[in-house]
Amino acid sequence: MTATDEKRKMNGQQATTELRPGVVVGPRGRRRPAFVIAGVAMVALGALAAMWLVTSTGQRFEVVLMARDVAYGSTITAEDLTTTAVSVEPTVRLVAAEDSGELVGLVATSNLQRGSLVTPGDVTDAGVVGPGEVLVPLPLTADRVPAGGLAAGDRLLVVDAPPQGADPLPGAPMSFEARVVRVGPPDVNGMVVADVVTSAQDGPALATRAATGRFAIVVQPAQVTP
Repeated sequence: MTATDEKRKMNGQQATTELRPGVVVGPRGRRRPAFVIAGVAMVALGALAAMWLVTSTGQRFEVVLMARDVAYGSTITAEDLTTTAVSVEPTVRLVAAEDSGELVGLVATSNLQRGSLVTPGDVTDAGVVGPGEVLVPLPLTADRVPAGGLAAGDRLLVVDAPPQGADPLPGAPMSFEARVVRVGPPDVNGMVVADVVTSAQDGPALATRAATGRFAIVVQPAQVTP
């Protein structure tokens, strides 16, 4: 091997050495015992919380469920009811499945929807017409019914109206408060009959308006139970 070859070989080794980056090995970190203990404790607490959640949600109770829609003021039958198992908070008041028979014959105090759970406040044995109240059937032509229709529980003002085509009555018109308890199906002309409850004092005057047809209705906001 000539001196030139040895020089090239040495130059090649030096070039190869320069192209290789140096590897820096950092110092290994040291785990603090306090952090390790805290991590283990958090894992244990999480496992206990998960076990408690599974145990608590696993407690299910048989309660009464509406099998079909029941309108406000309607009498509840056995066919209206079914049962289901649910998991609820102890503070939620529901009717137990074993007490479903006691609901038959009671009256709905609100519109009960199919699939909803029944609470004790959803029913009453007092009926829709309370003391000092009367029921008046109110015929409503198609042009007097709101576009959204009427439903049991709606609160109305039945207002005096002039004959069709006449000028409005002078002064503030007389009005009567009423509550819808049932709405019948429309006839061939679109007229529906709404059974409304009003005070016994206003009953005769409201029945007169219903007979003459000289009235209009105003739907009031729903009452909010405190």
